[in-house]
Amino acid sequence: MLDSLIVPLFVTTDLPPEADLAEFGELLAETARVLGREGGEYEAFLAGKVFWMDRPVLPEQRPPAETEPRFAGMLGYLAASGPGHTTREVVGDVRQAIGEAVAGRYGDVGVAPAVFAIRDQDVRERTPESALYVDTPGGAAELVSATKSYL
Repeated sequence: MLDSLIVPLFVTTDLPPEADLAEFGELLAETARVLGREGGEYEAFLAGKVFWMDRPVLPEQRPPAETEPRFAGMLGYLAASGPGHTTREVVGDVRQAIGEAVAGRYGDVGVAPAVFAIRDQDVRERTPESALYVDTPGGAAELVSATKSYL
């Protein structure tokens, strides 16, 4: 069996109002395929669910402006291949990769995406029922099975 580290993960970011949630999820999942820096790269696999985190609109409030950014989130699990990784290093690597991917796809969204390691229990308890499932296409079989056992 492949040595791997499984990290429960939470990702949040602002997106342009016209952004497609499924496309955002695919971007995150594809971005997590290979992490690290030149010479220190390693395979990874991300599986989770993406959802909108829009502000609630009460009856007496105006709806959000059509130009107002939308807040998106993802809760899931990231598996990093190989021994010797720490949670801190893996989260730092995926944070950098996601930041670059979001900026490359959507431009300047105001702030860099926030990427956090969280408790396993939070993934299960806080993922909305309506969230869309995403995962890294063509991930290493060992990483896929290790990650999906957590879902």
